[in-house]
Amino acid sequence: MAMKKTIVRRNNIASNGKLPTDLHPVLARVYAARNIASRQELERSLEHIHPVGMLSGIDQATDLLRDMLNIQAHILIVADFDADGATSCAIAVRALRMMGFIHVSYIVPNRFEYGYGLTPEIVQVASARRPDLIITVDNGISSVEGVVAARQLGIKVLITDHHLPGATLPDADVIVNPNQPGDAFPSKNLAGVGVIFYVMLALRAALRDEGWFARNNMQEPNLARLLDIVALGTVADIVPLDHNNRILVEQGLARIRRGHCCAGIKALIEVAGRKQERVIAADLGFALGPRLNAAGRLEDMSQGIECLLTDDEDIALAIARRLDELNRERRSIETQMQEQALSTLSRLHLEEENTLPVGLCIFDKDWHQGVTGILASRLKERFHRPVIAFAPASGDEIKGSARSIPGLHIRDALDAIAARHPAMLKKFGGHAMAAGMTLKLSDFDAFQKAFDDEVRKHLGEEDLHGIVLTDGELTAEEISLDVAEALRTGGPWGQGFPEPVFDGVFDIANRRVVGERHLKLLLQVPGKQHLIDAIAFNTDTSAWPDDMTQIHIAYKLDVNEYRGQRNAQLIVEHVDVI
Repeated sequence: MAMKKTIVRRNNIASNGKLPTDLHPVLARVYAARNIASRQELERSLEHIHPVGMLSGIDQATDLLRDMLNIQAHILIVADFDADGATSCAIAVRALRMMGFIHVSYIVPNRFEYGYGLTPEIVQVASARRPDLIITVDNGISSVEGVVAARQLGIKVLITDHHLPGATLPDADVIVNPNQPGDAFPSKNLAGVGVIFYVMLALRAALRDEGWFARNNMQEPNLARLLDIVALGTVADIVPLDHNNRILVEQGLARIRRGHCCAGIKALIEVAGRKQERVIAADLGFALGPRLNAAGRLEDMSQGIECLLTDDEDIALAIARRLDELNRERRSIETQMQEQALSTLSRLHLEEENTLPVGLCIFDKDWHQGVTGILASRLKERFHRPVIAFAPASGDEIKGSARSIPGLHIRDALDAIAARHPAMLKKFGGHAMAAGMTLKLSDFDAFQKAFDDEVRKHLGEEDLHGIVLTDGELTAEEISLDVAEALRTGGPWGQGFPEPVFDGVFDIANRRVVGERHLKLLLQVPGKQHLIDAIAFNTDTSAWPDDMTQIHIAYKLDVNEYRGQRNAQLIVEHVDVI
């Protein structure tokens, strides 16, 4: 349920009349609000993805990989420790083996020991395996020193990444990153898993053109078999679902629903209690992704990678169950950290109006590094402002995870702070909405002020209100199973292409608490007799007065399945008492 300072505002919807006339009017309205202007933008077949050749460095990458294949070199994948990194690693290992590479291995830095990316320290660990080529996935664009260390040891480096580059690019043999300067690739929103998938597509095309598969009596691999993993990594990394990403995600979801997914994803779906034949993007983001991420947050992401690499269903299920246990542990740690953070703010009276910093930094010596990102997200949602949560690292260092709100590009803000205070930030990197950084504990107070000062340059009072954007009101007739199904299949919905939310006034016919914290409702559109099921998850029931008879809510229209029966149900996102 939404906290205070939340405003419900309706999208400006202006259709240009070019959408298909056979669309349901509600779905057409939703698409128009997301600036969909033609049927072509709704196409979801693979032939409509951007051409592989548009990525800078892609030809050099395929040339390097072909040279490595011809000598059967040892390829070592260096992965990131989140879901995007795990899925990227699985794509690289699976695809390279499918194309004839024999010596392929991977390493994923332990976040608590080595930190993020291709550091000189991880290069030393990697060198013990004697790789001929290191391929970074979902990292590397900021690994200037690590690349130097690898090159000095005679190890070639291919960087595949999607993060924003700094002022200096690593001196790698090849870099493939749609966000590097001068890259003409139309979609800058590829996740790391999307970038490595494109590299593998390009390599397959090059090998096909030179007759590699025919010459070696190999069947050309069907890389579409990997799209379930691409979809999971793309959604879990919360990159904007532009048209190109929507195609990749939808194709992966289609394979999952048909049962054509890897054993690991099938197992993750099972332990998450989802139905494989009805999986949607939200299931990847809120059920599978957190379980995969839990390994990297609390222990070792190699568990998640092995879950995605094994073809043995029993092994996959055993790993998935362990990941589920870790996710439960992660949620418990997160709850404790959030309670501590709110208690700290309460003691300092920072939660009172006009006293909370616009850019909020918070640290506790007992916090867990692996959960600071989630904590920052929760506090951002609660207080509607950019948040950085810090936890102890090694020695006198602390590591922070930042989450931002619309109006502040968090990596650019850190870049500005680093320019004014060159010695303050030891390292940092990230996106517009999320970033990570390392600094000395002794610099924390100074950084707090510097961050708040920088954020105030970009955000005003209006920006600090939570905004619930809706697609307007549905009539009683439109709140139906048919419309709910049309919306469910009209995505994939996600970051940058949000799931439809509507708002309206309803009479409360009945209500009861279920599962301790959820409120089950029977609602009516005023003046209508039809009863509508609704549920408000994780709500504070004390905020619902006993004499409340009418509410204004923002809600999602979804399909509820119970004991074989399916009906439309409202998922309450925000409520205003009338």
